[in-house]
Amino acid sequence: ERVMDHVAHHLGIDPLDVRRVNFYAASDKVSPGGTATAHGTADGTPQTTPYHMNVEDFVLHEIVEELEATSRYRARRSAIAEWNSASRVLKKGIALTPVKFGISFTLTHLNQAGALVHVYHDGSIHMNHGGTEMGQGLFQKVAQVAAGSFCVPLESVKITATDTARVPNTSATAASSGSDINGMAVRSACDKIRERMAMHLAETRQLKPKNVQFRAGRVQAGADEMSFAEAARECYEGRVSLSATGFYQTPRIQWDRIRGMGRPFYYFAYGAAVSEVVLDTLTGENRILRTDILHDAGASLNPAIDIGQIEGGFVQGAGWLTTEELVWDQQGRLLTHAPSTYKIPACSDRPDIFNVSLWSKGRNIEETIHRSKAVGEPPLMLGISALLALSDAVAACGDPYPALDAPATPERLLNAVNRMRAP
Repeated sequence: ERVMDHVAHHLGIDPLDVRRVNFYAASDKVSPGGTATAHGTADGTPQTTPYHMNVEDFVLHEIVEELEATSRYRARRSAIAEWNSASRVLKKGIALTPVKFGISFTLTHLNQAGALVHVYHDGSIHMNHGGTEMGQGLFQKVAQVAAGSFCVPLESVKITATDTARVPNTSATAASSGSDINGMAVRSACDKIRERMAMHLAETRQLKPKNVQFRAGRVQAGADEMSFAEAARECYEGRVSLSATGFYQTPRIQWDRIRGMGRPFYYFAYGAAVSEVVLDTLTGENRILRTDILHDAGASLNPAIDIGQIEGGFVQGAGWLTTEELVWDQQGRLLTHAPSTYKIPACSDRPDIFNVSLWSKGRNIEETIHRSKAVGEPPLMLGISALLALSDAVAACGDPYPALDAPATPERLLNAVNRMRAP
């Protein structure tokens, strides 16, 4: 990203224009067949990554175009240039950076999940799966999957903590895959139970299973309508198994670690961020004044959770690139080993204005749970916009384009400014 900014600075053009010409072609301009070419295509043939995976769902053109308009990026860049020309001490910077992030474990065998679901005759649903809840909202999303499968209220579903005595051989909850693989495993188990219930209710009424409908906490079986709890009770009394295991393995992925080639990811998640910063050139101190984010979460399972994950991911990424410095002494001992020395972002470090939106056209082309996309690690990379906005602010101090290592601590920023202003 800094290379592209350096190129733009050298050519005297907007860095966003350099990024655009290096995008893959838009998805609607790529055919599903043909021979893969190394990069981009005028003839509609597939595009590939350096590791030879076809890029079939590239949507950054639309996301960036929408964010550029809603954030007023061009107008703000012009206003910042004018402001900087009149300000000697304080300098502002702005940057728009995109992200394309592959989703799946690159260790292929980890892309699997199991689930165990029980329906009780009072209509309550109990389940266990292989994912670990650590504040990211995984249990909430998976509970929504189960509730949606039976068309019952969310409060009917109870999840217990992950336990390998119930669901064995669990994969790590990592690689932004928790909702994808565990949600699909839970849906698999729920579908089995629902099919058994529909079969029993249909047979006792001389109906076809397709004539049994689950909706809004009710079950319609021909002329009979009952609550889900009544349907569960009837199936229990009819000696129907209301317990099932579910299993899911992510399809279409394979990875040759030796050759560094294959399809390591099931799909890509996309997003873009615009960050504006102000820098005190006498001290190196700085603030993020405003950040606008537009992120592709597919058909989001829970927009509130996803927006929270994006906000947290951005702040974490900004901290990684601006304040979180690792320092060792001559004996190799880590000196920044505590919150007093390793500066993680605090609540006060979030942007003064923070606008986060989910891309309204988002829909996964792959068969994920309800066509959603992972929202875990991808937003971390949106923090790059904060680093490049600081680079832009330093660049306003003179020529050439500044050398600035990450993390861009106040000390490094001040040194960069002093180098720019040195005679």
